[in-house]
Amino acid sequence: MPSSFSTPAILLRRVDFGDDDLILTFFTSDRGKVTAIAKSAKKSIRRFSGILDMFSVLHVVCVRSRGLPILHEAELKQAFTSIRSDIKKAAYASYWAELINEWIEADEQQIQLYHLFQHVLEALDIGMIPAPVLSILFQMRFMKIGGFYPNLSHCGICGAEMETMRKNRVMFDIPRGEMICEKCEDAASQRVFLSKGTIKQLLWIADGDLEKAGRIRFTPLSLKEGLNFLETFVPYHIGKTPRSLGFLRQIRK
Repeated sequence: MPSSFSTPAILLRRVDFGDDDLILTFFTSDRGKVTAIAKSAKKSIRRFSGILDMFSVLHVVCVRSRGLPILHEAELKQAFTSIRSDIKKAAYASYWAELINEWIEADEQQIQLYHLFQHVLEALDIGMIPAPVLSILFQMRFMKIGGFYPNLSHCGICGAEMETMRKNRVMFDIPRGEMICEKCEDAASQRVFLSKGTIKQLLWIADGDLEKAGRIRFTPLSLKEGLNFLETFVPYHIGKTPRSLGFLRQIRK
């Protein structure tokens, strides 16, 4: 087994360890989630000064050891300073990072998710696309990659197509991961409601070209409904509500 490895990486989590060290969790393009220790990172001006910031895109070299791999080198590729200087942008990025950290296993390559995360961070940093729209884009595609994509086309009990449902606001059962028509609504447990227009926009942003998807114009209602739905559904199905979500909702008010 090679004694070291080199890979592009995005910093997901940073924790102080002792007086001088850092425990860092990276999302890498080659190896999925990797946790490493940066020795003397807080006092070393020459080695890691100013580059081990949250959400930074790096190229890292890690050396294997008996415990955690040791971060040997790190080269900054994208700093995303606009994200870290804007509390709302940082809150969205923190939520996405925590979802990834909670969902993926260590050393499990997730190249599609890596590129998605880098894409939304780049767009968030530039600021041309509203952060809530990027969050909907990220979560819809995160669910598809993760294999827990919701049924947004027909009733999960009787099979009735959405277009045949009389009401404009459609019930969605969070635990089942399926929409429920008005005839079957008694079977639903934890419910949220989505208008048909919101559902169509969610489906489009999930499947359209990634570069074009962020340009979709959400109405204020669709944006509110979409965020409420996704921020309920995604944490439920990864089995944990991220701590960053509470802060995000607080500053968004």
